[in-house]
Amino acid sequence: MKKIAGIQQIGIGVSDVFEAQKWYKEILGYDVVIFDEAAEANLMVRYTDNKPQKRHAILTYNLKSGGGFEIWQYTSRIPVPPAFEIQLGDLGIFVCKIKSADVEKAYKEFQNKNVNILSEIRNSPEGKPHFFIKDPYNNIFEIEENDGDDWLLNQKNPTGGSSGVIIGVSDINKSIKFYSSILGYDTVVYDKEDVFDDLSGLAGSKEKYRRVLLKHSKSRTGAFSPLLGNSRVELVQAKTREVRNIYENRLWGDLGYIHLCYDIIGMDDLKKECENLGYPFTVDSANSFDMGEAAGHFSYIEDPDGALIEFVETHKIPIIKKIGWYLNLKRRGQTKPLPNWFFKLLASTRKV
Repeated sequence: MKKIAGIQQIGIGVSDVFEAQKWYKEILGYDVVIFDEAAEANLMVRYTDNKPQKRHAILTYNLKSGGGFEIWQYTSRIPVPPAFEIQLGDLGIFVCKIKSADVEKAYKEFQNKNVNILSEIRNSPEGKPHFFIKDPYNNIFEIEENDGDDWLLNQKNPTGGSSGVIIGVSDINKSIKFYSSILGYDTVVYDKEDVFDDLSGLAGSKEKYRRVLLKHSKSRTGAFSPLLGNSRVELVQAKTREVRNIYENRLWGDLGYIHLCYDIIGMDDLKKECENLGYPFTVDSANSFDMGEAAGHFSYIEDPDGALIEFVETHKIPIIKKIGWYLNLKRRGQTKPLPNWFFKLLASTRKV
């Protein structure tokens, strides 16, 4: 049995993990930390120049609902920025989507906080309002309207967590098959080719692109599905310019969006499915990883253009670390959604 419970987190490579955590907390409401750990990434040598690299990682969430951020900083080397201006359609994860029930309110709040806003509020091809911002580390976020019923806890901030990504691809039809068959994004919301006014403000936006927005027709299920919610993946293929790989001549963990991670159930079945579809695991923790405060089984595959997709089957997470209270999902079971009181308890651990 294989199940995708939702986007667990987006990996973000930064130059100062603590400074970045503060910004994401104050601006995007990511104020609950699941783990904060310095260690060596021994299993990722395939993507770190064949050498183990030391790093500091913080996994944090906005409990209004949505995917988390794994804020990731090299400590054994200086993280490298791209050597060129990344443009729309370049291969890899270009934008992290952030959901909001009130896009206009979010826009005004970001103006008041002097956030770098890249565009005015415009309607997407779906007909929903959205706009783009950039963090201090050159990562772009799309604030998009979400009027669904997958919100979790009431919070004062106008945005929730991650609701997906925009990914540059070289063969959109091949990528549609990948994201549909493995990750369950089986429904096309729109498929259009044009020069898009609503992308104005992004580098390369004056070129022609094909855009395909995918969503999943089946609700995600799993212990953390009430928090992670629904998500979409938008594929963008440049039609009038040459593209480059976002991580060209750089390592996983360098500055930018380093991976898209899914919370899953049934790693062994997923491994067989990926192999049968021609996308074998490139990294596999085999039995369990332990980050001191959280544990589980993780693996990676590459999408058709090499963007890294991580899978995590969670075994243990901390609830109240001070008293050694952990949630053991191997004992509790991974398929039944956790009750709201659990997430309210997590919210009570936030640092003001």
